[in-house]
Amino acid sequence: MPVQIDVLGIGNAIVDVIARTEDDFLVRHAMNKGSMALIDEPRAEAIYASMGPAIEASGGSGANTIAGVASFGARAAFVGKVKNDTLGKAFTHDIRAIGVDFSTRPAADGPSTARCYILVTPDGERTMNTYLGAAQNLTPADLDEKQIASAGIIYLEGYLWDPPQAKEAFRKAAAIAHGAERIVALTLSDAFCVGRYRDEFLNLMRTGAVDLIFANESELKSLYETSDFDSALPALRNDVKLAVVTRSEKGCVVISRESNEAVKAAPIDKLVDATGAGDLFAAGFLTGLARGQDHRDCARLGALAAAEVIQHLGARPETSLKTLAQDSGLTI
Repeated sequence: MPVQIDVLGIGNAIVDVIARTEDDFLVRHAMNKGSMALIDEPRAEAIYASMGPAIEASGGSGANTIAGVASFGARAAFVGKVKNDTLGKAFTHDIRAIGVDFSTRPAADGPSTARCYILVTPDGERTMNTYLGAAQNLTPADLDEKQIASAGIIYLEGYLWDPPQAKEAFRKAAAIAHGAERIVALTLSDAFCVGRYRDEFLNLMRTGAVDLIFANESELKSLYETSDFDSALPALRNDVKLAVVTRSEKGCVVISRESNEAVKAAPIDKLVDATGAGDLFAAGFLTGLARGQDHRDCARLGALAAAEVIQHLGARPETSLKTLAQDSGLTI
């Protein structure tokens, strides 16, 4: 089957509720700064009642990445579960409006559409509290096998490993993709997520269930239970065919079986909100990979997208990434 979709993402369909706050708000509400915590609906309502003025935007880590892929002008699709409620309809409208193929059937009953309360402190750091709601009810039955087989790259969100049925959908998608000789990529998502599922993630890597890993420094250190970044790199090289480790303003390192290659971060004027930096980096790298670019240019596209998203509030690009890439002399 010929490739019809460049990148298909599978992840949690979430509406982001974003507000600026001070560090003492995090302390009062017992939040671990810079992390993502899973919460229940009463906790979600309590946080919403206490936080300041907020903006709502369709989000979710994997969905943000796929939005970035579409902004680069690549063919993009997303699989995720919403409920047929107000937020679910908003999510569906938003992701389709930016050119992403989104056809997952919404739930008619059960928990409401997922939302993530994102608190952004003056230093640009974001602390996330996520109510998974309907997103955790994604099942293998929600997958379109022909659609997955038609995608050049399948991108899986590490957060998806929390709900058991979604985990099975994850495994099924990877098997279908490999059966069609496609690339399977996984983002580790969060250091606390890695802490919960370290052995399972390592098993996915070591058995070849995933071909490409995205991680940041803290996730990498959590994966190998070390505080030494340099000692973790050889272990990562042995465990997976290809990996990219992002290092904020230090750029990134692309790790393959042949070499480690450092690529600089793209310059910015001001850090406003770090939300989505890793998601959009993955969007650029995956777009480049789908279009046959070498690893250095893939990383440069990723750095460009990450730089765009951290200079404004919200986790999705506000400027055409395709135009930014062309203006920067990058081919896509």
